[in-house]
Amino acid sequence: MPQHRPLQPAAPWVAVVSGDDDWDAADPALLRTFLAQLVWIRAFEQHVLDLAGAGLIHGPAHSSIGQEGGAVGSVLALTSADSVNGSHRGHHQFLAKALHHVEPKGIDPLAPPTEEMREVLLRTLAEIAGLDRGWSHGRGGSMHLQWKAAGAMGTNAIVGGGVPQAAGFAFAHQRSGTDAVAVTYFGDGAVNIGSTLETMNLAGAWSLPVCFFIENNRYAVSTSVEEATAEPRLSARGPGFNLASWKVDGQDPLAVHLAMTEAVHHMRRGGGATVVEVDTYRYFHQNGGFAGSAFGYRTKEEEKAWRERDPITVTAAQLQRIGLLGEGGAEEALAQARAVMEEIGSTLLEPLPGGKPGQRRIRESEWPDPAWVDVGVRGDLSELADAPVVAPEGHAVAVQDGTLVESIAAVLGRRMETDPGVVVLGEDVHRLNGGTNGATRGLRERFPDRLLGTPISENAFTGLALGMALDGRFTPVVEFMYADFMWVAADQLFNQVAKARHMYGGGGAVPLVLRSKVAMGTGYGSQHSMDPAGIFATSAGWRIVAPSTPYDYVGLMNTALRCEDPVVVLEHVDLYNAVGPAPVDDLDYCLPVGKAAVRRTGDDVTILSYLGMVPFVLEAVEEFGQVDAEVIDLRWLDRASIDWDTVEESLTRTNQVLIAEQGAVGTSYGGWLADEIHRRFFDLLDAPVRRVTGAEASPSISRVLERAAIAQRDEVIAELTEIARY
Repeated sequence: MPQHRPLQPAAPWVAVVSGDDDWDAADPALLRTFLAQLVWIRAFEQHVLDLAGAGLIHGPAHSSIGQEGGAVGSVLALTSADSVNGSHRGHHQFLAKALHHVEPKGIDPLAPPTEEMREVLLRTLAEIAGLDRGWSHGRGGSMHLQWKAAGAMGTNAIVGGGVPQAAGFAFAHQRSGTDAVAVTYFGDGAVNIGSTLETMNLAGAWSLPVCFFIENNRYAVSTSVEEATAEPRLSARGPGFNLASWKVDGQDPLAVHLAMTEAVHHMRRGGGATVVEVDTYRYFHQNGGFAGSAFGYRTKEEEKAWRERDPITVTAAQLQRIGLLGEGGAEEALAQARAVMEEIGSTLLEPLPGGKPGQRRIRESEWPDPAWVDVGVRGDLSELADAPVVAPEGHAVAVQDGTLVESIAAVLGRRMETDPGVVVLGEDVHRLNGGTNGATRGLRERFPDRLLGTPISENAFTGLALGMALDGRFTPVVEFMYADFMWVAADQLFNQVAKARHMYGGGGAVPLVLRSKVAMGTGYGSQHSMDPAGIFATSAGWRIVAPSTPYDYVGLMNTALRCEDPVVVLEHVDLYNAVGPAPVDDLDYCLPVGKAAVRRTGDDVTILSYLGMVPFVLEAVEEFGQVDAEVIDLRWLDRASIDWDTVEESLTRTNQVLIAEQGAVGTSYGGWLADEIHRRFFDLLDAPVRRVTGAEASPSISRVLERAAIAQRDEVIAELTEIARY
């Protein structure tokens, strides 16, 4: 018979329970601040529900009423230097952090609010209502609350979407030599999401000071935690990743505070990531002011039992027992807070003209200017004002023959040498003598702490990089081994990175560079070959760079690394080892944003191309010889950065255009570009825009089928033949 030996997790997993002796021993000012924070957050949340019921909140009102104990107990164990982020139900966490920031010495529950507190409450209410005086000028609303000065780095509407970013905040704290920590708040629904589990693994492997704070409120909309998982003790996930873990009653703010204090101490002394799970309860449905029992998935008896353990009731009873609060003190504090919230709310409201008594509307002066709708999708590039930008034509520095892959390693090394904030990360970038293609060759030896090989976890390390970028102390360079892997990290790339600047008001920088490889023609098949330019072009917020020569790569990468917008730098395997002009010894020059390169002048047709298709186009034009084509290498592909002036000047002479790309027709970049050209330059065109693309299908493993699926020289010649006929 085999022997069975019980295994024990390496990390501790404990439950924390407070008793009367703990309340007796606690700092009275801390206990009174517990009650004050609970009261102000409760009054705020009830006011939001009242406005939502009156139709004055556009969008959801995800109330946290009932869950305040976990937020207050945990936040009061932090400082303003510590970072937090949260989920769509994050009003309580945001307010707890913001109020603690403006009143770090504590709050008296019976004292009137300070002007700083009133400002926090007013701006938060305005943001939830979508108004200009809100933290993000109304763009974020209820689900996207951010005040970076307070360490509130942003709540997030995608379940689990913000978790990886907290690892980035923790990385920045750790690598900057501080003892600050990060806390990411999420619920029982997010605990099983891939990005959450990926991040737990990454944070454990890298010993990052990040706390995964689980609010187990028992329901993801209407699905119970017992239905969603076989292990409803959600902090059990922690030991699986060797993370010290705590489980605590979330209705007891002191118990939460004691557990969180232990977790924070563990992280500050270098113990690595932690998990804290609080058992709590949201009194209302997913959105709005109705109880869950009204929708049939909870019983009134269950709701009553949880309300009897309300965190305000628990805290007030203990304060009365100790003698820190008189009879009726909690009710008095709540009445004051509600009256103040009505007064604050009236700042934003006015009587509805012609309405019934008591009907109100948002004051017209509070709304954002509609003309501001697109402002802040990306920055104004003022950060490049002192950059060593050279002319876009020709070669501004001495060049010699070299390969693209050598230039990638050279320019990354140069920037890491001159800027200690540049960090390169991705799968296997630290091994194999420069990763799978040699693009990081030599960097591991020179910068062992800033060339980071990651686990296979695109969501986690992309989100971590975004957190680093939002923090502002580092510029991450993320490598995706193949462009197809962007689908694995689609939430982080398109919901998070692309939208972060605009969503949080347009003023915050997002300095992140993503290197992604296009591998058509290499035999790697349908899931390792795509050209993602067409997908990225549809996502406002990304800038897209497509270098076709070593010289261009150095200049464009230098610009990308100075840019405060996220930039995807596309690379093509065909170009890695192709010989072209490369800088001899100057690796600091920048090529300007929004400037294309005319690779061949001509008068018959304008051919627009980019990346690995440019050499095929030039070969085709020379071989065919019957059409005098002007070939423009676009270099920059995003809507805001295309060199429309060069395109227009060329079309003024040629009056027809051909867009040539390798990728599949379904995800074609040229489809978007053709539409834009037709609308911008219709009067200059003597014929519809022509296009060369790949086939409908993705490239296959078979050499014959792969060649049939992509465009190269022959497809361009075929289109030139049609042009010559006319």
